[in-house]
Amino acid sequence: MKKRTVVNLKSEELPRSWYNIKADLPFKMDPPLNPATNEVINPEDMMAIFPKSIVEQEMSEERFIPIPEPVLDEYAVFRPSPLIRATFLEEYLNTPARIYYKYEGNSPTGSHKTNTAIAQAYYNKTDGITELTTETGAGQWGSALSYAGRKFGLTVRVFMVRNSFQSKPMRQHMMRMFDGTVEPSPGENTESGRNFLKDRKNFSGSLGMAISEAIEIVLNSKTKKYSLGSVLDHVLLHQTVIGLEVEKQLEMLGEKPSSIIGCHGGGSNFGGTILPFVKRTFNGDDIEFIACEPESCPSLSKGEYRYDSGDSAGFTPLLKMYTLGREFVPPAIHAGGLRYHGAAPLISRLVKEGIVTPIAFPQEETFRAGLLFATTEGIIPAPESCHAIAGAVRKAIEARETGEEKVIVFTLSGNGALDLSSFTSTLEAHRDVLNFDKLRESSIVEQ
Repeated sequence: MKKRTVVNLKSEELPRSWYNIKADLPFKMDPPLNPATNEVINPEDMMAIFPKSIVEQEMSEERFIPIPEPVLDEYAVFRPSPLIRATFLEEYLNTPARIYYKYEGNSPTGSHKTNTAIAQAYYNKTDGITELTTETGAGQWGSALSYAGRKFGLTVRVFMVRNSFQSKPMRQHMMRMFDGTVEPSPGENTESGRNFLKDRKNFSGSLGMAISEAIEIVLNSKTKKYSLGSVLDHVLLHQTVIGLEVEKQLEMLGEKPSSIIGCHGGGSNFGGTILPFVKRTFNGDDIEFIACEPESCPSLSKGEYRYDSGDSAGFTPLLKMYTLGREFVPPAIHAGGLRYHGAAPLISRLVKEGIVTPIAFPQEETFRAGLLFATTEGIIPAPESCHAIAGAVRKAIEARETGEEKVIVFTLSGNGALDLSSFTSTLEAHRDVLNFDKLRESSIVEQ
């Protein structure tokens, strides 16, 4: 019987603090700007959208931020998460590389989003907030925040990108199961939504539009706050629990990573995975960081590095980031969680500095990689996570061609149990992927 390598940390080894990369950066980040004045935004202005404690974390440069006990109690339901060696995938690819994946799909709602949802719900609750609004692309973030809201007694209203609202009804059901309310975006319930709907080419919606609708509700209320699932510093901060665990797990194995890979939309799971390792490169370690994004929405690969709004209507602070422009409306791809016009300022700056390498993948290649992973490793990945798998497959094939024993680590950010329909066309068109002998002679990229 083939031996399976699964590294599980003990519950007492769960990180007790989040890691803040800003304390170790050899450069200063460009500050967010007030969209009305183009001047550096002050904390009071940000508190029109976010609660005080979240704003303090967004501005903090402390190296470690303690994780509150109530958050740790909720993390204990599903953390630490396992680091698994993909031995069957390695065998199928006939590669000398060792491939490990950090599996975040065992969280209560099936993705990494729960890591920050629980934290944000907790801080809003302690600051006296009772109602939250948010956006969601494919539904993972809306589900996670609805779950966290239920845990901490908060009302959650979710604006779901219309394309995903129509194609992923099970995500709606999950949000409602946790007492969240969900509506399609753009919609008729906000001025922003009505304006977007005037132009029918925008009908499928975008994350930028959904963010605008959620923030508009907050700006017109004194009792509600907005909660964001990616992009901003505090979100990436909460997600570093992923990378901190990976650090311990690799040390237990005596492994040093050659490549660390993640899918990239706004930057939360990718940033949470790589940031604890980025500081090592400042001290001379040679680690390759690869952000895998869709060709249809290549913000890091094809975007401009400049200040832009995080939403389509221009309500958010202006962020220095790679952007395709706030007016950009991506095509209706299956990986709805990656349909964002911009990117996290932290990740954008790391790309600008040459520390992170972005690669844009065609949708067909990512689904073939996801199908291969499901049939070898036994886990159906989320469409977003398929991009990271495609990146890992490419690196493994490269190692096969060079004969190098690379250590490839990627984050499997969520499971695809609710996304089976997305795989249907790929399954019909690429049944040859299921031939376990075929890839020994060629590659999935070439098929």
